[in-house]
Amino acid sequence: MNPLDLQHIPSISPVGDLGKSLPKGAGTTEEGATFSDLLKQAMQEVEGAGQVAQQAARNLMTGEATDMHSAILAVQKADVSFQMMMAVRSKLIDAYREVMRMQM
Repeated sequence: MNPLDLQHIPSISPVGDLGKSLPKGAGTTEEGATFSDLLKQAMQEVEGAGQVAQQAARNLMTGEATDMHSAILAVQKADVSFQMMMAVRSKLIDAYREVMRMQM
């Protein structure tokens, strides 16, 4: 067989209209939630952790609660949640910038 003979290679179909070839429900998770829904839910959880921390600190300062450890734990949890959200935001922005730099 001649190595330059390309007759035995099957033809490749063109790649046009990629959006039409996506299966129905593409871009959703198994439960049906979209990426934006997951981001919104994560942001709401971070906001909720911040509100819990504020309430725990307020209760500690007003004397309604005497357990300092749970208040400190709530504040630390809110801080870690916020830092994680900011790290994810930075990664998303970096990914967006990388996609924008790609040449078509």
